[in-house]
Amino acid sequence: MSNPFLKLGLKNILLLLPLIIINSCDQKNKSPNIVIIFTDDQGYGDLGCYGATKFETPNIDSMAKEGLLFTDFYVSQAVCSASRASLMTGSYAERVGVQGALSPWAVDGLNPKIQTISKLLKAHNYTTAIFGKWHLGHRKEYLPIQNGFDEYAGLICSNDMWPVGYDGEPIQSSKKSYYPTMSFWEGNRPIYDIKNFKDQSQLTTTITERAVDFINRNKTEPFFLYIPHPMPHQPIAVSDKFKGRSELGLYGDVIMEIDWSVGQILESLKLNQIDNNTLVIFTSDNGPWLNFGEWGGSAGPLREGKGTMWEGGARVPCIMRWPKTIKPNQTVENIASTIDIFPTIADIIGEKQFNHKIDGVSLMPLLQNTPGANPRNTLYYYLAENLIAIRKDNYKLVFPHTYRSYENITPGKNLHPGAYSKGRSGLELYDLKKDMSESKDVSNQFPEIVKELEQIAEEARFTLGDKLTSRVGTESYETLCGSKPTAIEFSHFGLKSSIELENKPHKKYSGENISALINGIGGSINYRDPSWQGFEGEDLIATIDLGKEQIINHIKARFLQDQVVWIFLPKIIQIEHSIDGINFELAYEFYPDNSFSYNQDIFEYSVALNNIKSRYVRVKGININECPDFHPGAGGASWVFADEIIIK
Repeated sequence: MSNPFLKLGLKNILLLLPLIIINSCDQKNKSPNIVIIFTDDQGYGDLGCYGATKFETPNIDSMAKEGLLFTDFYVSQAVCSASRASLMTGSYAERVGVQGALSPWAVDGLNPKIQTISKLLKAHNYTTAIFGKWHLGHRKEYLPIQNGFDEYAGLICSNDMWPVGYDGEPIQSSKKSYYPTMSFWEGNRPIYDIKNFKDQSQLTTTITERAVDFINRNKTEPFFLYIPHPMPHQPIAVSDKFKGRSELGLYGDVIMEIDWSVGQILESLKLNQIDNNTLVIFTSDNGPWLNFGEWGGSAGPLREGKGTMWEGGARVPCIMRWPKTIKPNQTVENIASTIDIFPTIADIIGEKQFNHKIDGVSLMPLLQNTPGANPRNTLYYYLAENLIAIRKDNYKLVFPHTYRSYENITPGKNLHPGAYSKGRSGLELYDLKKDMSESKDVSNQFPEIVKELEQIAEEARFTLGDKLTSRVGTESYETLCGSKPTAIEFSHFGLKSSIELENKPHKKYSGENISALINGIGGSINYRDPSWQGFEGEDLIATIDLGKEQIINHIKARFLQDQVVWIFLPKIIQIEHSIDGINFELAYEFYPDNSFSYNQDIFEYSVALNNIKSRYVRVKGININECPDFHPGAGGASWVFADEIIIK
């Protein structure tokens, strides 16, 4: 048989050779695709390759055989939004200012100025998408499209933040629920409602279909695909194709459907011939919600679960697969964390400059199987700005604290939660190599290790703070950003006046100072802004002395409504003026509507006085005193919040 290349001739071969070389280099040097699959409340013991029984996870187990399985992989906090903020930024949550699980009525979110994985990769010409649960702020400036993602579809909050009971039916009660209807979002807007378990049962399938479609559409250029599944967070639901498939029941069915989803994504990468150069990371946002019983997940041999920083809450499964770089069938016992994913990706694309300080380290030496590699040997265990523990190498030092516990109490079942108990720890040391269940305190045996870890804790407290010891960190978000919210400034001639309050504001919400209502600085709709003065179960009655008689044309008073945190508008607002400070003339009276409202807003009440000459101005905001019967806190003390009285 004749050689076809001989027919081309040497001249033509030489002409084609540069194109062949260029194409080969393009394939070799193309930046890898990045896929992060992030499940919700999936425990350390909830995968076959981590010892799960009564259900199977063949696709994820296959990932482990073809890649790298971490035995000691951690989240920064065992709670939803804080954990996600750390994943996205490579920093402890104390540094980026996100704590707990943001509610649908939260007015804040992850600061859009902070660099995230999506922004990092977007700057390197990656196409970016997120399909699943965001939970880092639901107002427009915090949504994914404004924060480095080209595409977004999914939930803005946890799937239990809806006005539906554990039985799947709308809550029927004389008390109103402040959870709005849950919606499935696309881009910056909701596109349909999720009203019941049947709707929730389609979430995993919908998210998977969108992820596969994204891969098919973007196979020729580098992409970042983030898939934060809403499941298996309670309430769990599964599509018909997996219902009844597992021996465990519904929870096992849900995990098997997530495994199916992983299989669909891996298959799509292979069909599009981009599997070899795609890094796929599978992990969870925190440990399992154990008070839901066997349908709440498993921490395996680890102690406690989500909402605690015992190993069962903080240590999660993690598998990484990247055939081009990661050798198959590896198990790594090194300490690693979600905060290390950001710097690992930065290392992969060659980025060394960041707009914020990161706490993570690159895991590339582990991914490349570098002999003796140990990128991280210490870890801080924070929860809600409390430094709970420190780990160095195999030893974990736990500091005295109280915590919610799942032990010594009967868990719930059939989608209904059980109660929590309360635990109390002392200063305790555990050798996690020998005792991953944290059952044997060895602090008395190794006082020198206790001392060493206490010194590391002091470094953490100095930098990031610690509410347990009343420390404020020099680099915490609160120190660098949180104490100086954007001011709303007002100019009026009450600024140089004196003010007398009949009732003192609550010490937690006292304004910048006693003159906060006439200092020219207003608050935002965030009731935590320092400009707000809050009155619990008492009236706001403020008398302002202008110092001498003045021509007054206009008086305005600003009040906050945020019923979900028990802040109501006054039932009566009165604005009065006086020449002698004794005899006051009523200039304005209004009765605000305090019926049920989701609305979080600032309401302004004003009166035009048409050149009235007067010296004193008095504003009254008469408190409704108790939360109304429709409110979940019915009978409890209601609040009045005001931030400025503006006199023109």
